[in-house]
Amino acid sequence: MASRSCANFLDLASGGLLDIPQTPRTLPRVMTVPGIISDADGYDSNDGDSDATSSGSRERKIIVANMLPLHAKRDTETGRWCFSLDEDLLLLHLKDGFSSDTEVIYVGSLKADIDASEQEEVAQKLLDDFNCVPTFLPHDLQKKFYLGFCKQHLWPLFHYMLPMCPDHGDRFDRVLWQAYVSANKIFADKVMEVINPDDDCVWVHDYHLMVLPTFLRKRFNRIKLGFFLHSPFPSSEIYRTLPVRDEILRGLLNCDLIGFHTFDYARHFLSCCSRMLGLDYESKRGHIGLDYFGRTVYIKILPVGVHMGRLESVLNLPATATKIKEIEKQFDGKKLILGIDDMDIFKGISLKLLAMEQLLQQHPGMRGKVVLVQIVNPARGSGKDVQEAKKETYLTAKRINEVYGSPNYEPVVLIDRPVPRFEKSAYYAVAECCIVNAVRDGMNLVPYKYIVCRQGTPIMDEALGRERDSPHTSMLVVSEFIGCSPSLSGAIRVNPWDIDAVADAMTLAINMRDSEKQLRHEKHYRYVSTHDVAYWACSFAQDLERACRDHYSKRCWGIGLGLGFRVLSLSPSFRRLSIDHIVSAYRKTERRAIFLDYDGTVVPETSIIKSPGPEVISVLKTLCSDPNNTVFIVSGRGRSSLSEWLAPCEMLGIAAEHGYFIRWNKTSEWETNHLGADLEWKKIVEPVMRSYTEATDGSNIEIKESALVWHHQDADPDFGSCQAKELLDHLESVLANEPAVVKRGQHIVEVKPQGVSKGLVAEKVLVRMFNGGRPPDFVMCVGDDRSDEDMFESILSTVSGPSLPVPPEIFACTVGRKPSKAKYYLDDATDVLKLLQGLATASSSKPRHLADIEVSFESGT
Repeated sequence: MASRSCANFLDLASGGLLDIPQTPRTLPRVMTVPGIISDADGYDSNDGDSDATSSGSRERKIIVANMLPLHAKRDTETGRWCFSLDEDLLLLHLKDGFSSDTEVIYVGSLKADIDASEQEEVAQKLLDDFNCVPTFLPHDLQKKFYLGFCKQHLWPLFHYMLPMCPDHGDRFDRVLWQAYVSANKIFADKVMEVINPDDDCVWVHDYHLMVLPTFLRKRFNRIKLGFFLHSPFPSSEIYRTLPVRDEILRGLLNCDLIGFHTFDYARHFLSCCSRMLGLDYESKRGHIGLDYFGRTVYIKILPVGVHMGRLESVLNLPATATKIKEIEKQFDGKKLILGIDDMDIFKGISLKLLAMEQLLQQHPGMRGKVVLVQIVNPARGSGKDVQEAKKETYLTAKRINEVYGSPNYEPVVLIDRPVPRFEKSAYYAVAECCIVNAVRDGMNLVPYKYIVCRQGTPIMDEALGRERDSPHTSMLVVSEFIGCSPSLSGAIRVNPWDIDAVADAMTLAINMRDSEKQLRHEKHYRYVSTHDVAYWACSFAQDLERACRDHYSKRCWGIGLGLGFRVLSLSPSFRRLSIDHIVSAYRKTERRAIFLDYDGTVVPETSIIKSPGPEVISVLKTLCSDPNNTVFIVSGRGRSSLSEWLAPCEMLGIAAEHGYFIRWNKTSEWETNHLGADLEWKKIVEPVMRSYTEATDGSNIEIKESALVWHHQDADPDFGSCQAKELLDHLESVLANEPAVVKRGQHIVEVKPQGVSKGLVAEKVLVRMFNGGRPPDFVMCVGDDRSDEDMFESILSTVSGPSLPVPPEIFACTVGRKPSKAKYYLDDATDVLKLLQGLATASSSKPRHLADIEVSFESGT
């Protein structure tokens, strides 16, 4: 049976996509109810409310990565596939961070092509023997997905390499992008085959699977979903060149927790979210969080560690001690500098060799005494750039050895072959200094491994005849562009492009006093041994649980099409305002108070023409002409504009500038808020704002009668936000003893008199109705921004007092689905107008057909 979700791929994919082959027969589903197999591999329901119950008390984590932690080999005699665990992979090591009763399931691809006729048998064997679920990507799709989009587009871009011309990387290819999406979809299908969505945590790894979260979140709105990026995340100036930048960002934001190795990588991601999606972030009790449609997406910053037990077990091998003795004999009387790198253009191997050449040239006395051993791991990718890097490495090493070598001395030793782990550990243990000179690398654990191997173990010391309490030393020269650099405060940090500086750092490391080497080593070892891979995995798992703890306290809606899908998460009591319900309450009441915001509520926020249309004027006239109604427009706009635009509505009350000016109807005088009568502070504020306006391109000042507003929506997002924070602090300082308040809003900093707010307007109107003997039995308030939240809160507190024998019907309604103190929402200003038309119809002496309006409203036409 083919996976049904494959047939619905076009529901999520944007643009024309590849013809995706049917995935093989699905694996047996995990029992979610005894005796019943859950059928959740389709997209028939996307409300995210799963009926599944836990299959038991055992905790489960699903680890999703490009490759499974397995070796695959076909037996030459039987022709059957044999599999074994790849004990060196991080995916296996991270299990140590989970509790002993946690079941871990792996989803990923195999490093071998399995014929379609064998896939069912192999899949069952891997699930039974290793808890692994293979994805079996078709060969052509795997090639376009991994070697194509991942390695030709994402990997170079994330390492700051742009395809400026054909010789420097491949241009964006939409076919490869479609393959990337297709592969991610197949991975998602496999996760759905084994997940218990109410209980299991899913942890996705690395840049190969950045849109997979969108597929999972669409199927299970409340899934516990984490992602960790093991590569760098580039600055926004680099990332924004990617044509599918928004789809990938939104994919990551469908997670609950996103992890990065360093703050720099996290900062770049947050900057991209701000600049490209308009999202702001804040620190909540020490945790960075992004508000994304009512969901808080948390950011985790923690570098991965090494597996201490694994490294120490290799050091205890007799073969390691034997190899150490061989290396010490081979390089007797010489100081060993060690480099271990993959062969690719970002590892800086040739730059390291040039620095070694500079060292030998500047310090003739060190010739014959210092050797650089460079172990070259096999390249993970293929292409012209890798071949060129390899050729340059060999030519440079050959030149150095010819110029500075001798029959008994080779200054650069290149080891370009598969090197077993015990041999690498032996080189680590012998080397006086380890240098990692990458020009860009996500993390790089070589320095951590070096430190552990230099510390050694009691068994290794005994095998080598060393005293157990002998001091240990190590020296590190690390590039400032690798992820582990910030955590190694005792290392000598270098700019790998500065050949002279790297040569000087290597010289310093070799010649440093042993006492200082010991202190640096002890500091590093304390960090590495306490921040190992188990600590990293445990910390991430704990933060993921914390990020998901509010999942079932909110209602969820899936919105958006294709890869723009996201989940709106709101309070359970928050619902769409029904015209039928409110009109029914309206008709049964006789003393009504109605408060309406202006911009974004009765007039669309995006409208260039800010004056109200004839439909708005007509409906407001009808509502305020009803003697049972007290209707107010409450706005931050100036009184002259509002009184001019709303002149036809003679009985309409207007509160301008957030209530600093109030007029009860067209014939009454404007009342001024006496609490804010002292406006001398404006003479202090205006010069300060002008100085920030001059320094911030794209900003401007709005001058009102009672307030001053600094706008920065057209400025650079990061700089504007930074300047707004500085301006806020500056103004709060200079206005400490003035009767004014400073507030920061969406792209604004506003200074207004104390005691002025929309909430006070609502309170004043309601109190006047109480005192006049006509307490309201119906209160409606509609608004769209933060200032309107004051009205919602004020109305609830004002009418909830014990003085009212019967509490009124309250309809607090925000415009747009977003977190709010209001109980109801409407989608936009068009819906608000239809609602008001429904109320006006109920007030009219010659009512129109309410059913027509109801149908129009509900259908959104």
